[in-house]
Amino acid sequence: MTAADHQHLRVLIADESKERLAPIATIVVGLGHTVIAQELEVEDVGGVTAREQPDVALVRLSDSPEHALALIDRIVDEAACPVIALTDVQEPAFVSEASKRGVFAYINEADVENYQSSIDVALRRFTEYQTLDGAFKRRGSIERAKGILMERHGIDEDAAFAMLRHQSHTSNRKIIDLASAVIDGHLLLRSEPQPPPQP
Repeated sequence: MTAADHQHLRVLIADESKERLAPIATIVVGLGHTVIAQELEVEDVGGVTAREQPDVALVRLSDSPEHALALIDRIVDEAACPVIALTDVQEPAFVSEASKRGVFAYINEADVENYQSSIDVALRRFTEYQTLDGAFKRRGSIERAKGILMERHGIDEDAAFAMLRHQSHTSNRKIIDLASAVIDGHLLLRSEPQPPPQP
């Protein structure tokens, strides 16, 4: 598979060693992607990630696992993209801790042939995660809306969901949109009335 067979990605790479970033950037560019940022400092990487919004981020383990893990933390906090850990040594403790902090894949740095396949796997896993996360959030909103309807109308859970389903059918709106409207209306009604502005 050639670089042309893959989508063009905007990639952020991060490491504590500037000398080690250049070879990684060369590999990434060779795969047909663009390196949008090369970051060294933990305090800078979050802002760069938020500003540049990369498609994928590669974080390399150098001498300090703590530094690499701090980079991962900042990127995960700011990015809507998968993070991949790079290492040239067997470091199971680092890989385990990195996965807890949100890394979606791991690449042995010397295994250049597998960079693209690891990136592809990370992107697929990230898409699946976002889909699942969205489903959980939607379900949570629907459950919350049912609770509000149950309290307001003195009905059980099945009847509350039936109300949402009926309204969805008659108004041609999605149940999740109706659930959001119920929640927003409930929050509005619960807030303290504000006095009108003085002329």
